[in-house]
Amino acid sequence: MRQTFDESTEPGFGPRHVPLIRAAMALQGLDGFLVPHEDEHQNEYLPTANDRLAWASGFTGSAGAGVIMADRAAVFVDGRYTLQVRDQVDQGVFEIRDLVEGGVPAYLETVHKGAVIGYDARLHSPQALDALKASASKAGAALKPVSVNPIDQAWGAERPAQPAAPVVPQPVHYAGEESASKRARIGGAIAALGADAAVITAPASIAWLFNIRGGDVIRSPLPLAQAVVRADGTARLFLDPAKVAEGLSAWLGNQVSLEPSEALDGALADLSSKAVVVDPAQSSAWYFDTLAAAGASVVRAMDPCTLPRACKNAVEIAGTQKAHRRDGAALTRFLHWLATEGQINPPDEKEAVAKLEAFREATGLLKDLSFDTIGAANGHGALPHYRPTERSNERAALGSLLLVDSGGQYLDGTTDVTRTVAIGEPTAEMITRNTLVLKGHLAIARLRFPAGTTGSAIDAFARAALWSHGLDFDHGTGHGVGVYLGVHEGPHRISKAPNTIALQPGMIVSNEPGYYKDGEYGIRIENLEVVMPAEAVGDGDRPMHRFQALTLAPIDRRLVDRSLLSPEEIAQFDAYHARVVREIGPLVEPEVGAWLEEVCAPL
Repeated sequence: MRQTFDESTEPGFGPRHVPLIRAAMALQGLDGFLVPHEDEHQNEYLPTANDRLAWASGFTGSAGAGVIMADRAAVFVDGRYTLQVRDQVDQGVFEIRDLVEGGVPAYLETVHKGAVIGYDARLHSPQALDALKASASKAGAALKPVSVNPIDQAWGAERPAQPAAPVVPQPVHYAGEESASKRARIGGAIAALGADAAVITAPASIAWLFNIRGGDVIRSPLPLAQAVVRADGTARLFLDPAKVAEGLSAWLGNQVSLEPSEALDGALADLSSKAVVVDPAQSSAWYFDTLAAAGASVVRAMDPCTLPRACKNAVEIAGTQKAHRRDGAALTRFLHWLATEGQINPPDEKEAVAKLEAFREATGLLKDLSFDTIGAANGHGALPHYRPTERSNERAALGSLLLVDSGGQYLDGTTDVTRTVAIGEPTAEMITRNTLVLKGHLAIARLRFPAGTTGSAIDAFARAALWSHGLDFDHGTGHGVGVYLGVHEGPHRISKAPNTIALQPGMIVSNEPGYYKDGEYGIRIENLEVVMPAEAVGDGDRPMHRFQALTLAPIDRRLVDRSLLSPEEIAQFDAYHARVVREIGPLVEPEVGAWLEEVCAPL
């Protein structure tokens, strides 16, 4: 069942809990406590029971951090949540600080000498803890692990129960490969690292490896669980018995031991004297500490499921294509509504969000949204990850832009798409800058690149047209996407930030350059692309890759200045729109289809 969460109605969150947390801290002799957004599984989206930062502060964004001291407190967010955090957090209790510029490490350098700052080792990666410990040391303070989280202690009986959504099989006609085959491959990767086993803690990896899905995490069909996978491909899967759906044990087979979550500690102790792979980027410090105490030899390496999961097989790609056609038809109906009724009576942000969700619901196959829809009108569009609330909700004005970034979760695929639509007549500046963004989008979409190329190496193609006009955008160009898994998936990405993972066939990545004018409007054009082998060209002697668009929906031609496009770009744009008409047209009503042909006519 699709989950919902509305920060305006969710009870029990906010700064009134800070005195309770401080009292719990005092009982443990703590002068402060670190409050990461992440939970025990390092999730981006959290079940309510694990959203400790939200309970303490009221901030419900998908990234952030907090520090609660005896006499002050701070919440840290990035540029995506500038407006939301001020809407949700009591600034008389919490100072609002930047998560990226300095962040929590810089804040720790300001605490008083001798301060003891507590942390829950289950919630922090070892890499993050190293930086935090170094900063505290500069101030003459110390970080101390706690056995009982003071937030959990303060939350007490009011804390919701841990989610217990049924864990169900993901059939092979969606997954494309039996779990036994995957486990054999992963076991070989473990052996190649000279290890005996791997501890897998990322819910997406567990869902992929065992061909299962759950419902513990909003916006992602993930089960909260852990696993120990041995080099021979056998495994121990630790799962709350309340989640075990009928037939799950038989689905997993006799090479997988299904055990209760409480058995995990003993399983880690059983790895004494073994070499064990653990991912320092995806597993918390607690696993490293526990394994070291048990006498295991910890091998720090990437979760061995991460890269195979990112490289989709032919069945997953075919399913994703089907999901995108279905989703594209829903989005096209929404864009038709915006182009007709929405131009006469411009919607407010929440109306637009609800309307688009209704079109997706009407497919009858939507399992959940893939993230909270970004419906950003007017100046809110300049906040790349703005989320409308009851207090911030605005009606789109005539002569403005409406930016809608949304996606759905279907059994056969995960979607994520952004379209920017003119409401009324756009200004010449809006048209020019949208066309520059479009040029970057087209540049990535038509790119041919050698095997072994990383996303960092091609990011500039998305920005070159903007750079030539002294413009840029401050987010990455693309993130990985799963197949009925997370909408944000590593290890690949397209970004200025260095990345060592080459783009490989089967990887799905977003292509989403943008431009944001503070306080006035925002522009983003996003399609999902799948990496494919490229056909040989000329007498080249290197294997090449290319992108193929998965997303199929019209791009607002009223925001395109044809004179700024090259003949190649015009042909590319027209070919994309012809494909949209060809594949989406038969799926929509005749009235919508006629409109689609009109707005997708050649430039």
